[in-house]
Amino acid sequence: MKSAVETLNPTRVRLSIEVPFEELKDSLDAAYKKINQQVTVKGFRKGKIPNRVIDQRFGRGAVLEEAVNDALPKFYTEAVNEGELNVLGQPEVDITELKDGELLSFTAEVDIRPTIEIPDYSGIEVEVDAVEVKDEDVDKAVEELRGRFASTNPVERPAAAGDVVTIDLEAKVDGEVLEDGVAEGVSYTIGSGELLDGIDEAVTGLEAGGEATFTSSLKGGSAEGKEAEVTVKVTAVAARELPELDDDFAQMASEFDTLDELKADSRKRLENMKQYDQATQAQERVLEKLLELVEVPIPEKLLEDEVKTRKHNLEHHQLGQMGLDIEKYLEIQGKTAEEFDAELREQAVKGIKTQFVLDELVNKEKLNVNQEELTEHLMRRAQSSGMSPDQFAQAVVEGGQVPMLVGEVARGKALAVVVEAAKVTDTNGDPVELEDEEDEAAEASDSSSEEKTTEA
Repeated sequence: MKSAVETLNPTRVRLSIEVPFEELKDSLDAAYKKINQQVTVKGFRKGKIPNRVIDQRFGRGAVLEEAVNDALPKFYTEAVNEGELNVLGQPEVDITELKDGELLSFTAEVDIRPTIEIPDYSGIEVEVDAVEVKDEDVDKAVEELRGRFASTNPVERPAAAGDVVTIDLEAKVDGEVLEDGVAEGVSYTIGSGELLDGIDEAVTGLEAGGEATFTSSLKGGSAEGKEAEVTVKVTAVAARELPELDDDFAQMASEFDTLDELKADSRKRLENMKQYDQATQAQERVLEKLLELVEVPIPEKLLEDEVKTRKHNLEHHQLGQMGLDIEKYLEIQGKTAEEFDAELREQAVKGIKTQFVLDELVNKEKLNVNQEELTEHLMRRAQSSGMSPDQFAQAVVEGGQVPMLVGEVARGKALAVVVEAAKVTDTNGDPVELEDEEDEAAEASDSSSEEKTTEA
């Protein structure tokens, strides 16, 4: 077999491959055997039809077609390996010549990973938000905890903000009561925003036995998204009573003996959360700076496939779970279809560029992924997916996605190397020391290339 590589552009090549006919012998034998098992000829037992009879009855061309289809993937793969090409996706194959008994020639056009030069990244500088926890932040956290221990007591007065009302609901569309538009005995806290738009205004000021009618867009059910006339009747009003903020509350709501200890713990938790947010911000901003330093040509077909995948996942998975279609989503976002497509394409470009650059860094820095790192990453991914680690691991193995997870961990390690070399300061001008860089870097790099490109 002979092969030659022609570079069409930085991300696409054409392979020209010539195969001497004798190298098709195994595929020809397999073709005759396959046809033998599929056809019957009077006078011959199934599977025992001579090759010359198959040629006469069904045509030599059918045999050659079957043989070539069997042989092409093998010779294509040999040519790719010979040319040391890092191919992306499936090739476009064109048979240029097929001479029975002499020669098979074909071309294969395919996208390849571009050659990327990683420049010196040690001079990257980024600024992140300072970690500052104010007294009002602590007070708000304690107040939220206090609210979870509130009690309710029935009252005989008009309902007010913060009260818990028991209500019956009836929704009509075009004057007809919906089959799934009736609910009784619903408990609702006024001001929580957990039910329909307009309900807070409707029930505020009503006593037990009072009712009101308002118009609202339905958030679910058979008439989701439609305007409905909703009648609400208040059957009970209860006031929420918060426990006193004292040491007794601290002992009831936590493992601490005093309110001061509870507040100190709340402050520490808030600091940890802000430190995590700060680290994530640092990863993202360092990654942005890194991408600005590197020129990366993007394979057009790969980009189009990535855009289609992202759009499909948004429309059929994310929006479906939210009960929205693309038109409603665009209306909520205040975007035109053209603006949405442009934004999606920009995200796809960034995702592909991120993956290419970080993969090149993995090779340059000779980074490896061990079993412990892979297991930790799998546990995090399982938690974010809502699956148990065992279920997620099984799904990953069955879907052949282990290499994808290994790639995610490796890219996280590559970004951590860049972050470690970068100068990170906060808005106060103080240097920021980041811990557990690889974990956060993996998440930052994953979020930029959430829909992974598929390599052949």
